[in-house]
Amino acid sequence: MPAYHSSFNEEPDMRQAGNMAILPIKTKIRGPAPVADPEVPDIVDETLDLFRANSLFRNFEIKGPADRTLIVLILYVSDCLAKIGSARTVPTQIEASKSLNTLSVDNFAIPGDANFALNAHYAPPGSRQEADYLRQYLVQVRQELAARLVERLYADGTGKPSKWWMSFQKRRFMNRSLG
Repeated sequence: MPAYHSSFNEEPDMRQAGNMAILPIKTKIRGPAPVADPEVPDIVDETLDLFRANSLFRNFEIKGPADRTLIVLILYVSDCLAKIGSARTVPTQIEASKSLNTLSVDNFAIPGDANFALNAHYAPPGSRQEADYLRQYLVQVRQELAARLVERLYADGTGKPSKWWMSFQKRRFMNRSLG
């Protein structure tokens, strides 16, 4: 069974940094990301929808620049679940939100950095300005993704993260991790 790919691979006139797609997102968080139509799913929605199915795969054929963005975001969701799961006590929604927001703005590797886990599949940004833009874009998308993930984790109102999501905290998409 093949993995699920991004529906944004076919977007015309897609901006790229390196060979990663810079896709519009629905957010109130300040940053360089283009603003998406609030009625249409964005890359963050797609990441959350495809995360559990794709995290079961060890191989993933990259079919376009949006898939590269999707891979980075899926690996970030894995890191978020691991962060919440490693807490000594079960975090409340507010504690989880604070923890993941801190994780989203912490220093992280981007394509081209020596410690980026997937350098073999990603082209480095062409210039210092493009690298800074990519980092700012990823910080904004990571913040939005963390906020929406917390909403889904605590959607049942019990004050505990969903066991159906947390069961994926030890799974590693493509046997990789960003951290």
